[in-house]
Parts: sequence; structure tokens; C-alpha cells
Amino acid sequence: MQPPATLPAPSRVTILGTPVDTVDLPGALARVASWLDTPEGGLRHVVTVNPEFVMAARRDPRFAAALRASALATADGVGITLAARVLGVPRAPRIPGVELVEGLAGLRHPGARLFLLGAAPGVADEAAARLLVRHPAAQIVGVYPGSPAARDWSAIEAQLRAAAPSILLVAFGHPRQDLWIAERRAQLEALGVVVASGVGGAFDYLSGRVPRAPQLVRRAGCEWLYRLLRQPWRWRRQLVLPRFAALVLLERVRRRTVAGGPHR
Repeated sequence: MQPPATLPAPSRVTILGTPVDTVDLPGALARVASWLDTPEGGLRHVVTVNPEFVMAARRDPRFAAALRASALATADGVGITLAARVLGVPRAPRIPGVELVEGLAGLRHPGARLFLLGAAPGVADEAAARLLVRHPAAQIVGVYPGSPAARDWSAIEAQLRAAAPSILLVAFGHPRQDLWIAERRAQLEALGVVVASGVGGAFDYLSGRVPRAPQLVRRAGCEWLYRLLRQPWRWRRQLVLPRFAALVLLERVRRRTVAGGPHR
């Protein structure tokens, strides 16, 4: 049974000014299915928000605008779910980008035609092959490495025109992937793309080139630490986490002060 064509919008909260929708993976997939049922609504941009996104949005107005304009903003990162708890707002279930891609590959909808764009040469091909082993009914209509550089657009456009995907998964890294989707929105719509999402390093995990943390580590919310231990070069990126945590705590104090109001 297919999800209904229209679904109520999920509750949207903000974490330090960045939107996050309180939707779980089945809810996100149901929403994608409803969009595929109503493609005339234009391109829907799905973003996968983590603390690095929040901090980047505070520095880059263009990126902040792209996140605010998204049709769906999922919580990718335990830091987002913890921040929601600290701030006392509805908590969004965590949906890692790799699990979103898996879910889309397993989405039993005749209109779900996936195209994997980005990552290093060969990575998307390997990711697609592994996805098809786990989801034989998946319609993966194309893969292409490409890049967000303007010089690559003509080749990407040709690939998309030939494949006619409805779902475009972009692995250019943040913030480039979501800025690229926002900048190319009209052109992607003209090519028939209904859903576009930046998925970061999901293809690296799905291809098997980068192993995911064990399930117990993921449940404990320590996947970021596992990644750092295996890829120590990422330490510079992790420097945003203490700043993010500090800002969340300051925002909590501010909200409590405002809620308390003046005392007589």
C-alpha cells in the first residue's frame, strides 16, 4: 500500500537558527513517496543536518538560506538530537545519510528512479552495486562522479537528461552539495528531478570503502568518535563540536531568561 498523496507537514524546530524536522525514517520516506505522487510540485530539497551544518550556516548566509528553504531537514548527527533535548524542543529522531539512501533504495514506488552523483571515481558505482544486492527492485538509473564546478555542469546535465531520474543523491560534501542543489534548482526541475538531497560521505560507506561503526557504537551516539579514530585527518572538522555545544548551552540560558521575564 502506497502512502497517501498528501501528508501533514512534520513539526519543524530550529537549532541555533537552522531548521530540523521532527520526522523519523519511515516518515521521511513516506513524504518522498508522496512527492513522487505529485511531481508537479517541483523539486523538493532534502537536507541532512548535523552540527557542522549549523555552524556553517552561521557563517554563510547562502547556506543558511538553502537550509531554510528545504522541503525536509532531517537530523543527521547525535549532536542535533542532544541539542534539541537541551533546548527543550521536540526531538528529531536521527536519520544518518547512509540510512536515508538505503531507505530510498528500498522505497517500493514505481516512480523512485535514483541517480548517484558525486564522490571519487568508482565509489558511486560500487555503492550502487551493493545497494542493488540488498534491494534488487531498486531503480538506480545512473551514477556519475562529477563535481560542483561550473565546468562540469554540461556533462552532468547530459547524464541526467539521458537517465531521467526522479531522485538525485549528491555527494559533493557540505556545504557545496546543498549550495549546488539550491543554485541548480530550476535546471534540475526542468530535467524532471523531484527530490534532491546532499548525502555527504554516504557513498563511501555504502561502497564498503569506509566501514561504519559497529551497531553498539552507533546506538551509543559515538559514531563520530569511531570515524575520527579511523580518519584522524577529520580532527579539524570536529573542532566545531565544542563551539556548537557552547552555543547550545548559551541559547538554553537565553531562552530560560526570556521565559522567566523580569522579577519584582
